Amino acid sequence: MSAVCQVTGRKPGYGKQVSHSHRRTSRRWEPNLQNRRYFVAGEGRWVRLRVSVKGMKTIDKRGIEAVVAELRAKGVKL
Repeated sequence: MSAVCQVTGRKPGYGKQVSHSHRRTSRRWEPNLQNRRYFVAGEGRWVRLRVSVKGMKTIDKRGIEAVVAELRAKGVKL
């Protein structure tokens, strides 16, 4: 499963890890993804989302109904 937030679209960041000797190796910064279930009252059912913590804050602010409607408009199957 890819490390992408379904709400915000956050993806891993890529860069270099620099050691004390200044030797560089590749690394990636993963988004803080969580699997969450939200109850959509309009549909009377639970929806599973793989969201970052920033995405959870977005859902808290805008409401799950608005976020699900926007995801459906983008063509995401829920």
